[in-house]
Amino acid sequence: MAKRLQSNDLNRRITIQRKGRTEDDAGYPIPGAKEWEDVITLWANREPLRGREFFAAAADQAEITVRYRIWYRSGITSDMRIVDGKSVINGVEKDRIYDIVTVLDDVFDDRSETHLMVSQVSNG
Repeated sequence: MAKRLQSNDLNRRITIQRKGRTEDDAGYPIPGAKEWEDVITLWANREPLRGREFFAAAADQAEITVRYRIWYRSGITSDMRIVDGKSVINGVEKDRIYDIVTVLDDVFDDRSETHLMVSQVSNG
């Protein structure tokens, strides 16, 4: 069985976002509307997939690259995304943005953890 999440494992500050509403009911643009809206900011554990696990994920979805583990939280869906803090990429400070591919709720059958399988967005 996999190791359970501990408080000291939560070393990444992430924001979960959902698509914002950019048009009104008549189809006109909403002034100042954001394409993505923050849902919640929380602490997570980021784990790149390795070995067998990576190849098993690749069989279903070639773009899955990372798993985020968080305390159990309902309401997260695969049409959301994760913004993972500031990272230095090629000498420039940027947010890492991942699409949520799969949400694995209640992985230990005790409502303690949620695992988010994600793929990296190349152009944010």
